[in-house]
Formats: sequence, C-alpha cells, structure tokens
Amino acid sequence: MKRQIAHPTFDPQLAALLPALEGYTPVNMTPDRLDHFRALKMPTIEELIGDLPVKCVDITIPGHEGVDIVVSVISRKDHHKPGPGIYNIHGGGMVMCNRFAAAHPLVDWAMKHDAVGVTVEYRLAPEHPDPIPVEDCYAGLAWMANHAKELMFDPDRLVIFGGSGGGGLAAGTTLLARDRSGPRLAGQLLQCPMLDDRNETVSSYQYQGTGVWDRTSNLTAWTAVLGDRRGTGNVSPYAAPARATDLSGLPPTFIDVGAAEVFRDEGVAYASAIWAAGGICELHVWGGAFHGFYDIAPGSDIAQACIATREAWLARLLAR
Repeated sequence: MKRQIAHPTFDPQLAALLPALEGYTPVNMTPDRLDHFRALKMPTIEELIGDLPVKCVDITIPGHEGVDIVVSVISRKDHHKPGPGIYNIHGGGMVMCNRFAAAHPLVDWAMKHDAVGVTVEYRLAPEHPDPIPVEDCYAGLAWMANHAKELMFDPDRLVIFGGSGGGGLAAGTTLLARDRSGPRLAGQLLQCPMLDDRNETVSSYQYQGTGVWDRTSNLTAWTAVLGDRRGTGNVSPYAAPARATDLSGLPPTFIDVGAAEVFRDEGVAYASAIWAAGGICELHVWGGAFHGFYDIAPGSDIAQACIATREAWLARLLAR
C-alpha cells in the first residue's frame, strides 16, 4: 500500500534537537540494533528523586503465570493518609527500557497530589512475547488494587498511566480490567500510545527514517511482540488495543499525541472509537511534535503546553 511520503514538519524548537539525538533515539531500529538501544543509559530512580522527600520501595510479586516480577512503590516519605493511586507502565516499544523510564511524573505527583505510584517491571519482547507483557501489567495492577489499604491510597482514585509502548499496554490492561471485572479505574492517561500492530494509517507511512520513533522501529517492535501474527486477524485487542471492537465501559480517558509522529492517526482513531461507544475522552494532537516530545524536550514551548494540559486533566480527575 503506497502512501504519500510528505509529512507535517517538526516544530522548530524540536527540529533543532534532532541532530543531537541521532543514535540515541530508535529510528530505523532493526532487530540487530535492539541491543544498542537497550544498552543506553537510563536515569536511575535516585536521580529522578534527587533531594525530594520521596521514597521508592521495590517489591517482588507474581506476574503472568506466577513468574516473579518487580514493582516499585513511589510515595512521599511523610505519606500517612489515603490519596490517589497511579499505576505506571513504562514505554520503550515493549522491547526496551525499564520501570523507571519516564517515571518522573510519579515523583512529581507524589509531591503535588500525595499520590502513591506503582511502576511495573513487565517482561520485554522478543524474549517474552505476547501475552506476557500485557498480562504482567495486569498482574501488577491487580496487585496494587488488592493492596490499596497497605499502600495507603484510595481505591476509588486509581489511575493508569503510560506512554508510547506503555500507553498501548495501559490501554490493553484497562480492557482486561473491564472484561475480567478487575480493578475499577478512575481514569486512563495515554501519552503517544502504541495501539495498532497493522501499521496501515497515513501517519505510519509518513515517518520513515526521521523523528524519534519511525515506521521501521515500529514494525520491528510489533514483530518482536507478536511474531508472525503481526498484521493478521489473529491479534488480541489486549495486545493491540486498536483491534478492539467495543470500547464501551472504559474510564475517563486522556490521549495526547504528536501531529508529526507514527502514532498520530491511531491515537485519534482510538479517541473517536471511545466517543462512538459513549465514553469520555479528552484528545490533544500537538502540531509539529515528534514522538515523546514531552519527555525528550520538556523545556520546549510545546512540551510545556502539553504537560500543563496533562496536569490540568489529572487534577480535575482526582478532584472528583
């Protein structure tokens, strides 16, 4: 299927950063380059916390089929009364990164909302293909909900949060929670989510060899997760939430995505499907923004607007 190669240009502040990011962001990532990107240094939780009065406690829990996985609980050191709970699923295309990748919002929300955050070390593809990643994530969510009293958060204010591959896993985990009558979520916050293994949208063809995450990297990651099933009729909506035919009964949802990235059209389509099912969804498409711009260039004008919008939505949700 041929697509127009022309694509929306990048925001000038973001475009200026791209040359320095070469080799550090997964563009043209083929399977033989996965180890390179996995080896790149990630911020530690100590670096994310700094001198803030926040603690992080690691706990081993049963993941999919009872295999041990680790979750980390992030909260204020003086946390002493139930507040919100936020369950985080990290990005990295389901093939790289760890539970502390982009976990800095959990530290911020602990300070701002006295929230208890839990971030899960789900197992990565291709070593652990579908359904292991999403089932590990569901196991972590169920564990968090079942331990609300011990963790000291309000189970009625439990929100799931994920970006990129973690955004897709958060959407899949939310569908599992609905269909299994599992934990009741107050909201789902999906940033630049990776939702559709088919890669047949206009935006999936527009970004090849440019930006931060391109078509080749996306195909590599989805193949790692699904193998020969990628793009076929044998893919679960829990693995690729864009496959879901029923998006009713979901919690209030926030989706944002860059207008200049592979995931643009699938994010818009997912929001539209939620609305069509009678659900509540707030959608933001940030003009000129590449994938993950809010984490990569948080000081840019467009990222500052994005983060402020995300924070306003979360504050409204938690105030209910």
